[in-house]
Amino acid sequence: MHLSIGIVGLPNVGKSTLFKTLTSQEILIANYEFATIDKNVGIVAVPDERLQVLSKMSNSAKTIPAVVEFYDIAGLVKGAATEGAGLGNKFLSHIRETNAIVQVVRCFSNPEIIRNQHSTDPATDIDIINTELALKDLDTITKRIPKAESDSHRPGKEGVDAKKEVEVLRQIEEKLSQGQSLLDFSDNEVVKNLALLSAKPKFYLLNGKEEDVGQEVKDKIAQEGNDFVIADLSNPETIPDVIKKAYEILGLISFFTTGEDETRAWTIVKDSSAPVAAGAIHTDFQNKFIRAEVVGYTDFVATGGWSQSRQTGKLRVEGKEYIVKDGDILVIRHAP
Repeated sequence: MHLSIGIVGLPNVGKSTLFKTLTSQEILIANYEFATIDKNVGIVAVPDERLQVLSKMSNSAKTIPAVVEFYDIAGLVKGAATEGAGLGNKFLSHIRETNAIVQVVRCFSNPEIIRNQHSTDPATDIDIINTELALKDLDTITKRIPKAESDSHRPGKEGVDAKKEVEVLRQIEEKLSQGQSLLDFSDNEVVKNLALLSAKPKFYLLNGKEEDVGQEVKDKIAQEGNDFVIADLSNPETIPDVIKKAYEILGLISFFTTGEDETRAWTIVKDSSAPVAAGAIHTDFQNKFIRAEVVGYTDFVATGGWSQSRQTGKLRVEGKEYIVKDGDILVIRHAP
């Protein structure tokens, strides 16, 4: 499963610093606006202590973690969507490619690091970025509505679907115009097809120490219905929390396969069935799925491995209707 998180924010808030710490890649980090013009992409392992425990128990030759792809996207500024300020349209198109967003907000105080001319405080920074995303989405919606309305007058199934699309587009247009959240539309097919920026899963990284983060910005994020992580990006120990939060907001879980050859964490959407999990391993396995042998991580470790789990009845045989749980260890049986 391909998973990507776009790192967005105003210039000089810590986006490239976050990316470098996450990925250990050498990229350009400079104290001036638009030091990043082309997006940087890095693959980051999802921290999971369970993986190492299983690998040691199985004496595995390889240990392979779940991963998330992070895009370091150049800083947005006021006017990016409507005026193309700061090469804004190019940067906004990079965000469209991602599954979710982490918005970096500057909460630390450092007069030596230039602050964007429109930025005065963290709450203002949030408003600037969210407004630019909403304006870009309004432009997308405005261009799409005439085509959908034209399709809605055509007879047959396509016309009926187009009428529903027009209704949804109008609702979204009203919400965006009023500065309202699109969280309620995140799972809507119209929104997914248009890859609207404001509807992408999102969390905030408040860059600073606990004492730097005021209650106002916390309340603002809570009112949106979003979550945040406070991380001092000068301290690498805070980074695992960022990766875990990115994995969490995408509604993802990990299941494991383990043996002498390798122990691996596989990524699936929460509430996926056993055949879907099988498909994460290999696409053919989903169609040819017969059954899954399943044992939970805690039971597997407590009993001491495969044979003991089987002997104590902790290992179960599950069929196509089984919903895989986070931490399940699976053996997939499939037709040849």
